[in-house]
Amino acid sequence: MCGSRRRHARARPSTHGLLRAVDPPDHGRRAPRGARMTPVRRRQDCGPSVLPLFQRELDDEALRAYVLAKDVVYAGGGNTANMPAVWRVHGMDRLLREAYDRGALLCGTSAGANCWAEASSTDSFGPLVNLHGGLGLLSGSVCPHYDVEPGRRPSYRAAVADGSLPGGWALDDGAAALVADGRLTETVSGAAGSHVYRVETDGRGGVREHVVPGRPLG
Repeated sequence: MCGSRRRHARARPSTHGLLRAVDPPDHGRRAPRGARMTPVRRRQDCGPSVLPLFQRELDDEALRAYVLAKDVVYAGGGNTANMPAVWRVHGMDRLLREAYDRGALLCGTSAGANCWAEASSTDSFGPLVNLHGGLGLLSGSVCPHYDVEPGRRPSYRAAVADGSLPGGWALDDGAAALVADGRLTETVSGAAGSHVYRVETDGRGGVREHVVPGRPLG
């Protein structure tokens, strides 16, 4: 998901209170104390870094500068309910929105996909529930693991049908969607049979679900 002035990197806070980020090519500055490199292959034009929020050492001004210097924000899986709550305590919700407005790419998987939307289907409390209160950078709702976790599909469809969740996007494991300026621009699949779906109410107590055509990877 990206804003109108898209760049090719972002920052990412995880459910464990960490901000993993990709620096632009000019990364001569040292990362804050306590940061560590993410386990990815390093390239000259890609400098990943991690910012701990549970052991935060940057003041508000320094934190804003750090986040806005990133091009890519990747949020991993975890607990969808906890992630935005921790971010809001530290003002990260406002900083991430500012980064998005400046063209940063915001992405993630599982809970890290849910967090950008207005609402989602989540197992943050054990059983599947409908959760509102995401960052709202993506209109509507998100449901990950659509094809692999029992109950995901029927639960999400029922929630959209009765209005408990707004219509939105469901993703099989191995599928991904790119949204720019609120519009879906591309979907890709890294596994055979994996798709992105648009799920909306039909206005008669049911849902309309259709596969969004995508591009296979590899």
